[in-house]
Amino acid sequence: MNTVLSRANSLFAFSLSVMAALTFGCFITTAFKERSVPVRIAVSRVMLKNVEDFTGPRERSDLGFVTFDVTADLQTIFDWNVKQLFLYLSAEYSTKNNALNQVVLWDKIILRGDSPKLLLKDMKSKYFFFDDGNGLKGNRNVTLTLSWNVVPNAGILPLVTGSGHISVPFPDTYETAKSY
Repeated sequence: MNTVLSRANSLFAFSLSVMAALTFGCFITTAFKERSVPVRIAVSRVMLKNVEDFTGPRERSDLGFVTFDVTADLQTIFDWNVKQLFLYLSAEYSTKNNALNQVVLWDKIILRGDSPKLLLKDMKSKYFFFDDGNGLKGNRNVTLTLSWNVVPNAGILPLVTGSGHISVPFPDTYETAKSY
């Protein structure tokens, strides 16, 4: 004869097995879905300053300011297994000291139920665009790319890059004005 604890243990183990199977089913139905959408990025203003770098040995470093527009329709990414999207705009460039530099300039979280249409005008960088030296001055190939992490209810966190980017040339001279 089975005791109450033995029956409760069996019921609990069976419930966990069913929940694990349902969670795997939730994951597998959306695991191979294409999550990339077209993105349009436009840059309206680029400014460059040479400022004192307080993190190192009293040298000066480049500080870039970028004003940009981003347009994207993220509606097709959202399905019943997507909880939220973590969007971020990054800049990639190379210098003589580093073959690859990546800097996150802006980010945003879009929750399920929020408007998935991204229409941003005249946005400024949310984070400082510092270079560890003078690699931004005169750099002709700073590429801005919008990427996102899909945060699902169940499954892996895919990192997706939008199918649109823009290469921005930085100026050859530094700005001396105080405002941006």
